Amino acid sequence: MTVRLVVVGGGRMGEALVGGLLAGRWAEPPELAVVEVSEARRVQLAERFPGVDVRGDVPAGCEAAVVAVKPGDVAAACASLAAAGVGRVLSIAAGVTLARLEGWLGDDVAVVRAMPNTPALVGAGASAIAPGAGAGEDDLAWAEEVLAAVGVVVRVNEPALDAVTGLSGSGPAYVFLVAEALVEAGVLVGLPRQTATTLVTQTVLGAARLLAESGDGPESLRAGVTSPGGTTAAGLRALEDRGVRAAILDAVVAATERSRQLGQG
Repeated sequence: MTVRLVVVGGGRMGEALVGGLLAGRWAEPPELAVVEVSEARRVQLAERFPGVDVRGDVPAGCEAAVVAVKPGDVAAACASLAAAGVGRVLSIAAGVTLARLEGWLGDDVAVVRAMPNTPALVGAGASAIAPGAGAGEDDLAWAEEVLAAVGVVVRVNEPALDAVTGLSGSGPAYVFLVAEALVEAGVLVGLPRQTATTLVTQTVLGAARLLAESGDGPESLRAGVTSPGGTTAAGLRALEDRGVRAAILDAVVAATERSRQLGQG
C-alpha cells in the first residue's frame, strides 16, 4: 500500500493521532508511517501499531505529513519533509507560525497549522486549524479529517490561534485545577480522599456530557441546578464573592497574551 500519511514525532500526540486514525479506519496500518528519532520509543510504537512503518527518517516520496515534534525540532523536520517531496503538511507544533513553516517547507507545499489539546490523547480533543497561503479547501478538509480522529475541529484564521491556545489549549489545566480544588474541598468537609476523587471525576465528566448532549447552554444548565435559597445558590454566591469568574477570564487573557509573545520569537 502507498503511505498516505507520515507522522513526524512519535510522542504522546503523534501516538494519539496514529491510534485515532487506525481506530476510525481512516487508514490501514501499511498506509501510515511514524518518524521517531528515539530507538527505544520506536520499539514501543512498533509493538503498539503492528504493520505501521515506524522508522528513524522520512520516507522518500511522502505525500502528506503531520509535524508533531517539539518547537525546537520543527525546522529540521520540515527540511527533511521538503527533501522527501511532501505535498501538504499539518503542523501541531505550538507557537510555530505559518510563515516560518512555509519558509522551511517551500512555496509548493500546502501548510495548515493546528492547535490541539491534551484530551486528544483519549479521543476527546478540541482542535483549531488555520490555513497557510497555499492551503485550499481540500487541504483544510484533509486536516479536519486527520484531527477529527481524536476529537472535534474548528476553523479559524491564524491570529485567532493565540486565543484558542489560551482557551482550549490551556483549558484542560484550568479544569484540572478546579477538580483538584473540589477533591480537597470534599476532604475538608469530611469525605475520604478516594471517595471525593471518584465523585469529582464523575461530576466533571457528567457535567461535560450534559453540556455537550443536552442542547442547553452553560447558563441554562447552571440555573437548572440552582434552586432559590438552596445549597447550590449558597456555593455559587461564595464563588462569585471570591471572584472566580473574573479569575477565569484573566487566566484565558494571560495565556492568550503569552501565546502571542511566544509566537513572536
